[in-house]
Amino acid sequence: MNIFRVSFHNQGKVYQLHAERVSQADLYGFIEIADLLFNEHTSLVIDPAEEKLKAEFAHTSRIILPMHAIIRIDEVEKRGQNMVFDVEDRSNVTPFPSFTPPDR
Repeated sequence: MNIFRVSFHNQGKVYQLHAERVSQADLYGFIEIADLLFNEHTSLVIDPAEEKLKAEFAHTSRIILPMHAIIRIDEVEKRGQNMVFDVEDRSNVTPFPSFTPPDR
């Protein structure tokens, strides 16, 4: 069984999910992620962050993401923890300012 770790941007956060299938979607420029994997807890310790992700994607059979939202796709040997990170603006790159000419 192949396991993929997919990191992507979504609404100001970075999601890291594990899935069994990653492929190009039928829509040009989109990636399809299917068969999401969540850890089955065998002990009393439960990670609330992963439970929140599991609830968010509970009735999702596949996710179709635009290519520009994907940060990285890794094929890994075993599934890890699914996570969500807040994006911090620590970049030393400043976007070019936009200019709108005044109406005449």
